[in-house]
Amino acid sequence: MAHNQFELLKQRRFLPFFLTQALGAFNDNVYRQAIIGLLGYMSVSAADKTLYTNLAPAIFILPYFLFSATAGQIAEKLEKSRLIRITTTMEIVIMSLAAIGFFTHNLIVLLAALFCTGLQSTLFGPVKYSILPSVLKPEELTGGNGLVEMGTSISILIGMIFGGLIFKIAGDHGPTVAAVTIIALAITGNLVSRAIPRAEAGAPELKINWNPIPESVAIVRLARKQVAVRNSILGVSWFWFVGTVLTGNIPNYTEIHLGMGDWYVFPLALFSIGTGVGSMLCEKLSARTVEIGLVPLGAFGISAFLFDLYFARTGLPAVTGLDVAGFMQQPGSWRIVIDLVGIGLFTGFFVVPLFALIQSRTPKNELSRVIAGMNIQNAAFIVLAAVLGLVVQRFFHWTIPQVFLALAVANALVAIWIFTLVPEFLMRFLSWVFVRTLYRLRAQGMERIPDEGPALIVCNHVSYMDALILSASVPRPVRFVMYYKIFNIPVMSWIFRTAKAIPIAGAKENPEVMRRAFEEIEAALADGQLVGIFPEGALTRDGEIATFKSGVEHILAKNPVPVIPMALRGMWSSMWSRRDSRLGRMRVPRRFRAHVEVIAGAPVAAADASAEQLEAQVRARRGSDA
Repeated sequence: MAHNQFELLKQRRFLPFFLTQALGAFNDNVYRQAIIGLLGYMSVSAADKTLYTNLAPAIFILPYFLFSATAGQIAEKLEKSRLIRITTTMEIVIMSLAAIGFFTHNLIVLLAALFCTGLQSTLFGPVKYSILPSVLKPEELTGGNGLVEMGTSISILIGMIFGGLIFKIAGDHGPTVAAVTIIALAITGNLVSRAIPRAEAGAPELKINWNPIPESVAIVRLARKQVAVRNSILGVSWFWFVGTVLTGNIPNYTEIHLGMGDWYVFPLALFSIGTGVGSMLCEKLSARTVEIGLVPLGAFGISAFLFDLYFARTGLPAVTGLDVAGFMQQPGSWRIVIDLVGIGLFTGFFVVPLFALIQSRTPKNELSRVIAGMNIQNAAFIVLAAVLGLVVQRFFHWTIPQVFLALAVANALVAIWIFTLVPEFLMRFLSWVFVRTLYRLRAQGMERIPDEGPALIVCNHVSYMDALILSASVPRPVRFVMYYKIFNIPVMSWIFRTAKAIPIAGAKENPEVMRRAFEEIEAALADGQLVGIFPEGALTRDGEIATFKSGVEHILAKNPVPVIPMALRGMWSSMWSRRDSRLGRMRVPRRFRAHVEVIAGAPVAAADASAEQLEAQVRARRGSDA
């Protein structure tokens, strides 16, 4: 098992795929920038150059609308490494066509090849993300996605720089160098792809519907089936919207507001570096789980830095014609640098957990089609971003800083809307921040919790923080059964109601609340959810595990689902356990940032799960460290 994401780069199950996708992103951007270089080499008119810069993105994105539905089905049906080899072979053919365009200075051929690269990317997209759950363990998904996003960001950046320099350095030999380079990169990618291990098809029996229109509708509906996945896809599409607006305006922003002429690669580099760093930090911050609590952090971080970017430079620069060194000597330059890196950093926090959630929550026999549906929506958001950017600047005469300000506000509003639709995002964020501020948490065995389907979690009950700690550890949302009077506490009431906790009371205390609780538990398990209970029925008063009550057996009698025995260690001497008196719990705790462990055991079949047996399992995992 890889202990951190960089260990994956030493393993054949990941490294060849990582290099293949990075080489593909690199080559795409070398090619597109080389076309711009060719336009300058040919001394085409400004009007023709503008036509290309507007036409090229549309040509590249068109195949996503036309062929994503078919691509998703193909990626579902074929063995994944084979499909990747097919797409990289296509790249060799496409780049050979592009080479002819460079040699003959034929823009029509180059644009035709650009359309084909869009088609090849459309075919590669679904398998790019659906292969990861096949080759990575659940606890490696966040780190693997972080590496992929980092590799993609850096490859795009280096490709833009390299492609933009070809004609500047090679001069009259530019067309030849460009042609040879893109073919060589395509061949290299194909050779590397042949080392990707076999990854079985998600649905080899799938019958492909070649009619793109009804199938596009079908896969978009498929992508919207699960609420959390649907809104994660919406979040990814919004990421593309924000990225399109930002990167599309950076060239003009660099020239008009930074005074750096055509040095637009510098701010793009800052954004890309930030995105790469943020993507890689996700695994560390998430403790190797799919931690969607990072998504709200990322969303509001993006808005904060976009907001500051507006105020950092609202007008024209005092000096123009600057290079990077000259710009860095100008007042306020470091603020702009920090803003651009910060936007990228929090973009990584935002998008990587979303990809990991989509992969972990979607059945493997549907994942490629769900990714294809996401790509259709992404393409729509990219087009919408481009159109809106054009409208507000051409017809409403907004400046680029004003566009950034509007984007900051819109991003915050969209984030709030998404988190309102799916409270799980916000709850994970709150539990993530709260728990990791107060404790040093270590989770073990979380891979034993099923990725989907119902299960019952049983755990010892030590402190008032137990449910939040378990929520921060378990990669899926858990509906905890909580003592009903907690729901009368103002702040706690909002937290637990938002988390859809189930209130319960003793049979003698309030039989109606108890009856409704068991009905809700039964409904939640029937719906395939995780339910968490503390079978002791109360907080421990002495640090020891009390006898498990028979309620767990009552639940399993009606709902024979797997049971996950879990244990909390180190909580008794931390804050908010009953080791302190009520007055003592109000003071500064004796062990701030205490080491706390959450340990999950192997699932126990309902038929074998008596209260006594589950208590023994929890005791064994808790050990002597209360």
